Amino acid sequence: MNDNSWKRNEIESPCVKICVIHPVHNICVGCFRTTDEIANWSNFTGEKRRNIMAGLKGREKLTQPKRQGGRLGRIKN
Repeated sequence: MNDNSWKRNEIESPCVKICVIHPVHNICVGCFRTTDEIANWSNFTGEKRRNIMAGLKGREKLTQPKRQGGRLGRIKN
């Protein structure tokens, strides 16, 4: 039996199985995709997926907590 039926020439999902949606930015803290991108991933063309993948690293900073204390937190502008 040939098992090539499960092999696809598509860009793989960036999912890392840490599926938690950031409550403010509405992106997954594991793969940094939006909920719409996650839901529609299988319908996207390879080009659309590559474009999304290219921008994911730039979203990482949105999910990181911001420092609120320390000296800079006490200085007023």
